[in-house]
Amino acid sequence: MLARALRATRRAFSSSSIVTTEITDGVATITLNAPERLNAMTVEMGEAFEAAVGELRDKPPNELRAAILTGAGRAFSAGGDLDWLLERHRDSPTNNAKIMRDFYGRFLSLRTLEVPIIAAINGPAIGAGFAVACACDLRVAAPDAKVGITFVGLGLPPGMGSTHWLPSIVGPQRANELILTGEVVDGAEAARRGLVLRAAEDPIADAAALAATIAAQAPLAVRAAVRAARLVQEEGLEAALRREADSQAAAYGSADLAEGVAALKERRAPAFAGV
Repeated sequence: MLARALRATRRAFSSSSIVTTEITDGVATITLNAPERLNAMTVEMGEAFEAAVGELRDKPPNELRAAILTGAGRAFSAGGDLDWLLERHRDSPTNNAKIMRDFYGRFLSLRTLEVPIIAAINGPAIGAGFAVACACDLRVAAPDAKVGITFVGLGLPPGMGSTHWLPSIVGPQRANELILTGEVVDGAEAARRGLVLRAAEDPIADAAALAATIAAQAPLAVRAAVRAARLVQEEGLEAALRREADSQAAAYGSADLAEGVAALKERRAPAFAGV
């Protein structure tokens, strides 16, 4: 009955091959599609992501009832692209602050979809990659998927709204521990700590089943519930994003940032000097 009620049972479209989108039985699946670099986030990906979200946003309630966000290949997203971060190291704080606000906004445009969004964390979700997962309404992770807000280990303050999302998910003290230590945990531990709803061997299939259950509910009521919940959750978000963009912009010029990126590329421990 539900499938017959939906206008488009299955349709694929994409603004760019770097982000693909498919709608099946009223559930959109948005896939970050740069598996060769673990779906690392770039300006190009952000632009394609925002365009894909814009196409979905125009769908009426009888065509779009829920959405899933996942990554192609073995990763959800490794976070910000390292070469792009080094470009920021060479730019000015004023320009970087604007660039970061725009960068956050493109990926967080996901929140403009008035349907429940489920992150299917199929593999590593690190830094900004996990922050975007935290911006989703629900999260399911593979038991061995590595997740963490790892900015400080790279020489950067946190970004992508992570200082806003984490306290609302696990509380201020747990959030501070994760942010200040850069701890990475697996999906099973993330579920125990409440960072994700549950761990599932096949997180994409699990998310699809959850989305199908949601899609069977009254679509207008679900959309109203999403709007109401997000109004509470997003109070103070804009201020947090501004603070994060400004603090990251200031940190991009530091020697610690250059050292953090170099250490990650060279697979060694960083030697931060505080400059």
